Amino acid sequence: MDMRSTAKNIDLDEEPGAKGPSAVLPKTFSLLAGKASGLGREAAEIAGALEDLSAVSQRQVETFASVHLQALEMSRANGSIADSAREAEGAARVARGTVSEALDGTRALAQAVGHMEEGVDAVTRALTGVSTAATEIGAIAFQTRLLAFNASVEAVRAGEAGRGFAVVAQAIKDLAQQAQASSEQIGQTVAALEQRISELARHAELDRGGKANSAGDAIEEAVTAVTQAFDGVQNRITGIAALAAANLQTCEAVTHVFGELNGEVGRTGDNLALASERAHDLLLLSEELIELSAASGMETEDSPFIAVVRDAAAQISKLFEEAVEQGELGLKDLGDVQYQAIEGTDPVQYWTRYVDFTDRHLPEIQEPLLGLSDLVVFCAAVDRNGYLPTHNRKFSAVPGRDPVWNAAHCRNRRIFNDRTGLGAARSRKPFLLQTYRRDMGGGQFVMMKDLSSPITVFGRHWGGLRLAYRFE
Repeated sequence: MDMRSTAKNIDLDEEPGAKGPSAVLPKTFSLLAGKASGLGREAAEIAGALEDLSAVSQRQVETFASVHLQALEMSRANGSIADSAREAEGAARVARGTVSEALDGTRALAQAVGHMEEGVDAVTRALTGVSTAATEIGAIAFQTRLLAFNASVEAVRAGEAGRGFAVVAQAIKDLAQQAQASSEQIGQTVAALEQRISELARHAELDRGGKANSAGDAIEEAVTAVTQAFDGVQNRITGIAALAAANLQTCEAVTHVFGELNGEVGRTGDNLALASERAHDLLLLSEELIELSAASGMETEDSPFIAVVRDAAAQISKLFEEAVEQGELGLKDLGDVQYQAIEGTDPVQYWTRYVDFTDRHLPEIQEPLLGLSDLVVFCAAVDRNGYLPTHNRKFSAVPGRDPVWNAAHCRNRRIFNDRTGLGAARSRKPFLLQTYRRDMGGGQFVMMKDLSSPITVFGRHWGGLRLAYRFE
């Protein structure tokens, strides 16, 4: 007999055509039970969809937070470039003044070449300062290029919302390249200047006799070249400082915008989480209505399944107790929760001390329940943590290398600690009827009912027997 027809075969011994309360009540009750079941299905659909949206929103929150952090890092890096450029600009001005002073001193070198040593030392110190500043600019520019690259990656992850930030990241990258190129040019110029200064030092060692005048001319020519070179260096550094200041202002504005976007996305995520919580409340209410309908004593579409599952759970309880009494299985073994991960399994499967026993004995109780109706999807016992030692044979294939295939076909020896799984595992009510969406892959979902009944061993709650079946 088709078990789904049982709910329709309610006979209260009314004569044909009777219109008394006892004739109306079953029809009304059946209608209410059907409405409760429909409400549960819709609530589960809404709750599942909101969970998906909430998960997407959470990923967006994390992405925007990451992009915002990258923007802050880029803003700080640009600030460092601007500061270093200003410092280099100041150092160049000081060096320019020092060179001018050295030039004035060298013009008198024909009469007193010895004074040149002080000028050479001053110029050398100035060159060292400019070289150090150029090195710092190059290092900061390289670091900024890395930050700009990371920011570009985060902008791609942010999708459409990150397109504006990607433009700014490219602009910052271009600035960093320009700054690095200019710092290299400055380094090359400084190296050339140091060579000329070395020549000055050699000229200063000339004999103070008839060669003094020619030495003075050579020194004045060299210092003039130094002055011109410093003018070029100062112009480059001034240009870098101006570009860095402009990009810093732009980067700060973008950072502010992303900060606001991050806040908006966060608030959206909070609202979705609240809506998801409300949907779950509605789902729980609908499940309570279905349970009340099934527990009322009147026949519903779930009543036949409930009776069979409760009886099967009692059989498993008796099986466990007899195994302990006969010494086939220790009570501590049956309560083993030290789940040992099985190497090479993906998704991870676990081993416990009682798996061998359940593999031998549970199929003879679980497998027949698959034939109750073509709506039944699976029937399996789980412990209080959602661990499922022995699944139906069709879900107990040998794991392969494809985790997606394994997830669908190797569901034994795994832990299912989602809301529905833990609800079934830890409920102590005579039966628990839940509704949920089952992910079939490829964006396809099937609405399911999860009926469970507790399994006990000498009065101790071990877990529950789950029977999952589709809505009619």
